[in-house]
Amino acid sequence: MIVLEKLNKEEIVLNSNLIELIETIPETKITLTSGRYYLVAQTKEEVVKRIIEYNRKIYSNLIRVNEV
Repeated sequence: MIVLEKLNKEEIVLNSNLIELIETIPETKITLTSGRYYLVAQTKEEVVKRIIEYNRKIYSNLIRVNEV
């Protein structure tokens, strides 16, 4: 789950596994697999960075558990 800010400054937590498409229109539009979309204040590069950070956190914990 990643934390993003909608254009109205409302903070949302989004399940990044449901993201199908990220576009710049010029706002950043995130379309989910359900067809629902969100316009967010972050750039598409920032959204991707947050997704990568989240996945690193999740998978690094998984690897540590398996090493024990």
